[in-house]
Amino acid sequence: MRADRLVSLVLLLRQRGRLSAATLARELEVSTRTVLRDIEALSAAGVPVYAERGRHGGFALLPGFQTELTGLNHDEALALVIAGSRRGAQAFGLGSALASAMLKVVDALPEGHRDVAAGAARRLLIDPETDLLSRRLAAEEVPDAVVAEVRRAVFAGRKLRIHYAAVDQAPKWRTVDPIGLVTVRGQGYLLAARSGEDRTYRLSRILAAEKLAEPAQRPDRVDLDRAWRERSTRFRTGGDQVTVLVRVDPARREDLVATALAVRAEEADPDGRLRMEVTFQDPRHAEWALWQLAANAEALAPRWLRNSLHDRAAAIAARYEAPS
Repeated sequence: MRADRLVSLVLLLRQRGRLSAATLARELEVSTRTVLRDIEALSAAGVPVYAERGRHGGFALLPGFQTELTGLNHDEALALVIAGSRRGAQAFGLGSALASAMLKVVDALPEGHRDVAAGAARRLLIDPETDLLSRRLAAEEVPDAVVAEVRRAVFAGRKLRIHYAAVDQAPKWRTVDPIGLVTVRGQGYLLAARSGEDRTYRLSRILAAEKLAEPAQRPDRVDLDRAWRERSTRFRTGGDQVTVLVRVDPARREDLVATALAVRAEEADPDGRLRMEVTFQDPRHAEWALWQLAANAEALAPRWLRNSLHDRAAAIAARYEAPS
């Protein structure tokens, strides 16, 4: 761990120039005392780091201390700097590793590419935490120790024992054959098999994990994209799902679609509203989704959904009825 921190310290000084001990401590998430000890260790190892005293002083490296990565054009350098979404790395517990790796990549770029790519990257924002309506798109939190053990089992091809808390069930241990990891909108999933049957586990619901010595029973090659599509299809067509007929204001169509599992049919009514057949995970999901749209949507069928929404609206109206 300390070796990685020393490398990161050197790369920070290479890319930003002179930095104070307090700034380095904040970037490396350590104390200033640890930074000073690391500086001494680097100097003893022959790294040309020196201190500048005074109000604007700090630590810096002598010029020319770098290794170049050649053969990259501008677009290739920029692609490396933005390097996809950080949300995926966070979902798999690799956020700090990505930050460290990008420091190394940027430092190794030829000087011209490094400056241009870094400047261009500041003009791009990938997967912000909120959308235009300030709705937070927060990634789920998974303990580093848990996700690290899951990763190790996936990559090593070993069976995995997990303590899993399924929805509305008490947590219990189960042994699975891990196949791969998938991240969708900041949420991580483990694709696995259990007793020969496909299983999908949400990483945030894995409370503990243990990589076993026994080899996993799984194919040598896997198409994760295809496997995810197949499991998504089965998810949308199974369980207690319900299909409802709804009329919706076109301006709120995307809000409806974003909460539904699938849109089975759609056509425009003469008044401009959209008539849609939409599938939801269960009755509770359907009622919640249409309630969010208020008067911008009307459930036409089934009758139980219309009655449920009517009763809920009546209860709200009664609560806010003006006192007599």
